[in-house]
Amino acid sequence: MFELIPFAGRRSTVWDPFKEIDEMEKKLFNSDSLAFRTDVKETDDSYVLEAELPGFKKEDIAIDIEDNYLTISAKREYRKEDKDKHNYIRRERAYGSFTRSFDITGIDSNSITAAYKDGVLELKLPKEKIETPDKRRLQID
Repeated sequence: MFELIPFAGRRSTVWDPFKEIDEMEKKLFNSDSLAFRTDVKETDDSYVLEAELPGFKKEDIAIDIEDNYLTISAKREYRKEDKDKHNYIRRERAYGSFTRSFDITGIDSNSITAAYKDGVLELKLPKEKIETPDKRRLQID
């Protein structure tokens, strides 16, 4: 029962003098517990941002735009019931607020669309149309 610990890969037998510092840093600054994973793809006319938000309801996700920054926030509250008297051996699912911000300079912020399906939030971020001036030749007097 106590062997239900995620596999972390092969353990190296080579002595690493910085191993304890690395482990301490991971415990203190582990970004996995503070944020969610995202992928950003580029197409000809837009960017597509996919954010993994499994287990969230659509109502628990907020998307805000302010000062050329797009912020995705999601909140999951821990609901403890009196009848919930489990003795957890390991608890990895995180509860609380999760936030990521993205610079959207060069994006048409009025045309951004969002969809949420199967735990993945997908945002389509259309690129701003850069109008090139008409080409013309000036006459020299």
